[in-house]
Amino acid sequence: MNKTIRRASVFCLLLVLALLVRVTWVQAYQGQALADNEHNRRNLLGQYENPLGNIIVGGEAITGSVKTGGKDFAYKRTYADGPLYAPITGFSSQAFGTTMLEGVYKKVLNGSDDRLKTVMDLLLNKRASPGNVVTTIDKDVQKAAWDALQGKQGSAVAIDPKTGEILAMVNNPSFDPGRIAGANDKEAWEELSADNGKAMENVALRKPQAPGSTFKLVTLAAAIENGLVTDVDAPTGIPDPYTIPGTRTLLPSEAGSAACNGVSARVAMRLSCNNVFAELASKLGQDKMRAMAEKLGFNTNTEIPVTTRVPSKYPSAKMSVDQVAQTGIGQFDVQATPLQMAMVTAAIENDGKLVAPHSVSEVTDAGGSVLESFKNPKTQQAMNAKTALMLRDVMKTVATEGGGKPAQVSGAEVGGKTGTAQRGVKNNLPPLAWFTSYGKAKGKQIAVAVVIENSDTDRSEIGGGRLAAPVAQKMMQAWLKK
Repeated sequence: MNKTIRRASVFCLLLVLALLVRVTWVQAYQGQALADNEHNRRNLLGQYENPLGNIIVGGEAITGSVKTGGKDFAYKRTYADGPLYAPITGFSSQAFGTTMLEGVYKKVLNGSDDRLKTVMDLLLNKRASPGNVVTTIDKDVQKAAWDALQGKQGSAVAIDPKTGEILAMVNNPSFDPGRIAGANDKEAWEELSADNGKAMENVALRKPQAPGSTFKLVTLAAAIENGLVTDVDAPTGIPDPYTIPGTRTLLPSEAGSAACNGVSARVAMRLSCNNVFAELASKLGQDKMRAMAEKLGFNTNTEIPVTTRVPSKYPSAKMSVDQVAQTGIGQFDVQATPLQMAMVTAAIENDGKLVAPHSVSEVTDAGGSVLESFKNPKTQQAMNAKTALMLRDVMKTVATEGGGKPAQVSGAEVGGKTGTAQRGVKNNLPPLAWFTSYGKAKGKQIAVAVVIENSDTDRSEIGGGRLAAPVAQKMMQAWLKK
């Protein structure tokens, strides 16, 4: 054979062998990775080839699927009462991906989760029938919160303190996830994405803000736990007018100096006296304050199973004495979501035990067999039962004699705490109106937190609970009157 031809033949043989090796490598070792790659369009088409599984509230599906009549996507996601449940479901979009429960359980809902596959599915290498996500949301509490928030910009969360089940999570304004479910919803997406996506912002879960005086519950818990307060009715002797430690700045209270001068912890909580809680925080110091806050969930990403992403915050960086004092009244750099403040109140109501909050009870396959269960959530003792009892006693006074009166539910024990948080440069934005409360009657209990963001009401009325407390009242009533 000609030497040149022989060399060319050997070279061609080597090329064939290299190609075979490459094909074998791709098929045997990289096939699954390529199949699972997020940029593989076949996966996206497969997700909407058949109807999706559903998200369930109160035994009824709040999601669905409809035929598109298109060539690429056979079905698209639909939503019942989309704006009402958007903070729970998120969206499932052919063009813009998935969020919230739609994102966390995407593979279950589209049938690609390996746990769904039957023997025949494996043998035929076919997509399994999709599963379902059963939530803990109570439709009556959710609707009560939604109705009560109409005309207000704000958010509300409700938790069952004994079980950790999230009974409601509502934002207003909200958005309809069905508007962006298809492949050609660019105009709706641009509208909802304007102003940094504010229309789709999950305030309840992912927007920590200054909690104002509702944080005084954490401050008093730390003071009791550390022996600084042993009797909530004993005079504290903390003066008003009160100068913030390390400064010459007076810290006023809405109730006035005469009403807050030297008062007990109970009176201080009822009147929301800043001097008492600023001084308690100053005496406790940053480490003890932070330790109490962290036991209640601050500085930790909470998974419900959707993650909070941005934790509620008690500062970890070294603070000056005046800054520590300001944290005692929920200002300086303290930030919390409605979910976090509901967790604080839930622990107080549950004898100091904080049960991990969760919005899903079960994840099932198409036949109803359970793939995941959240019925035995993690529980930790955030504070002593005696501390929780003292806090409940003080909160009852707020609800019966103080600014929490609008939260009263007939026939139920109710305790609460109002809050006003300053915002903006030199307080140029309307303050946040907060209210957190617990209610219990006939063996049922609920913890609620509400924040109202768009107040044009006088500061004294905000602190008095006129904006947020009525929302909490409607939610508690919807649960306790069942």
